[in-house]
This record gives sequence, C-alpha cells and structure tokens, in this order.
Amino acid sequence: MDIIVAGGSGFIGCSLCAELLERDHEVTALSRDPGEDSLPAGVETAVGDVRAYDSIADAFEGRDVAVNLVALSPLFEPSGGNEMHDRVHRQGTEHCVEAAEAAGVARFLQVSALGADPDGATHYIRAKGRAETAVRESDLDWTVFRPSVVFGDGGQFVGFTRTLTPPVLAPLPGGGETRFQPLHVEDLVGMLADAIAGDSHVGQTYELGGPEQLTLADVARLVREAEGGSVRVVPVPMALAGLGMTVGGLLPGIPFGPDQYRSLRFDNTTDDNDIDAFGLEPGELRSLSGYLGVDKPTETKRGVA
Repeated sequence: MDIIVAGGSGFIGCSLCAELLERDHEVTALSRDPGEDSLPAGVETAVGDVRAYDSIADAFEGRDVAVNLVALSPLFEPSGGNEMHDRVHRQGTEHCVEAAEAAGVARFLQVSALGADPDGATHYIRAKGRAETAVRESDLDWTVFRPSVVFGDGGQFVGFTRTLTPPVLAPLPGGGETRFQPLHVEDLVGMLADAIAGDSHVGQTYELGGPEQLTLADVARLVREAEGGSVRVVPVPMALAGLGMTVGGLLPGIPFGPDQYRSLRFDNTTDDNDIDAFGLEPGELRSLSGYLGVDKPTETKRGVA
C-alpha cells in the first residue's frame, strides 16, 4: 500500500516509516522539515505544515492510507503558548482529514493520547479530544490509538523525568505518585502497522500501555539508577507545586507551566490495555526498566494488562 505519514520525521514517525518499509509498503513522510538524514533509505518525503491546508493537500493524492502522528509534547509548554495545542492537534487533524477525504484515501489512523477529552483538564487533552471528534465524524475508515507515554531512543519522557528530578534529592509534586504506563516506541509502531493491514480495526479506539505501571517517583529512581546514582524523593504538596510550576512557566528557560501541573493530577494509565486486539500480552512488550537496564521497584504493579 501507498502510505503517507504526517509527522513522519518525528520520534514515532521515523520508527513507523522503518516498520512500514519492512512490510513492503510505499512510504512518504510529511513534515515541515522532513530531515531526510534521519529517515530510513527508501522513504519519500513531502514538505508541508498541517496548520496550512494548501501546503499538505497535494501530498495526500494517490495514497491508500494516511497516518497522523503530528503532535506537540504534553511534557513541556510549547513555544507560542498553549493555544498551539489547538492549532496543531485539532486544526491540524481537521486539515489532514479534509485532505484525505478529498484525495479518496481509504484508511486513516489517528494517534491520540490516553485521556483525550474535548472538555479535559489541559489544553493538550482538550485539543486531542477535539481532534478525535474530527476523525470520528469523517467519512474515512478510521482507527484511533490512545497510547500512554511513549519511550525509546530519541524520545522525551526519560529526559523530561531527568529534568524534573535532580539527583540526590528530588522534590516531586504530590511525592511523584502520578502513574504512567510507558510504552516502547517499537511496540507501538508494530500495532500501528498491524492496524493498517486489518479491516477488523476500522472504527476502533485502542487504549494502549506498556507492561508496567510506574509512578513518577518510580521512573525518577530508575533513571538515576541507570546513571549509576540514586535519588530520594521529597514530596511537595500539590497546591504548592501548582504555584511553583505556574510561576516557573513565566520564567525564561523553565519549560513547565500550569498545564504540566494539571497533567500530574491524573494518572496516565489504561483501565483495560487493548494490546490483546493485536495478539499481544504484557510480557511480550519492552519495559522501561528493561530499556534502562535496571530492576523495576518492588512496589510497582506487575503484569498490568
């Protein structure tokens, strides 16, 4: 099949393009700056900005499948302010859907996020929820993926945790009790590629996570242990943390703001991990602790499905 991957030169996109090539698809990476050096040999490129419909419309012509990976990180306040989440996620998705419909693309895969909700607590979650609405209301054969945080080489999650948790003593909001279910990028792209090939995935929304549910404190300890050190978590009351992150977001060089504080008030985990829709079990997925080469904390839940 001929597949266009919007955001194809990003962290997830490069891995997905490589996976699709391995499966003998024709692949085009659409991006504002495709960065051909970072893409596997054999991937075609197209230049366009999803915020500007006319810049991307032609790239969808002749494609069988479109995958929308374009996203801003929820971990950091975006340059240009939080309204950029709406422009990139909601408006950008609407433009991709419109271009796919106009070009007669048969399938559309949308990578969203756990907790996506048009009325959610953060700009990121609201924009992701409104983007999902645009996909579901389209005439396309769609599939929506809602992963927890995605990790791997080139990803931001480990670096974010390192920034948030200095060595030795780490003051974490609420003691770092917010839970995540980190999913390795290669596991995610395998499921995305499977969904392209199977009609049973049309019209489905999948909530996906890795084999471990880890608190932010767990992740902080794993990251520091992987570097040969250790860290003691110092709980910071959520109200005080909210004030600090709000003020910090106003200071140059501080990447956190009110949205990041609000995101730490709810877990980023699945109730029912939908990996079984792809014939997978938790033990087959790569864990964050395994990726970092350290043992996971004993208090961590095991074998979450």
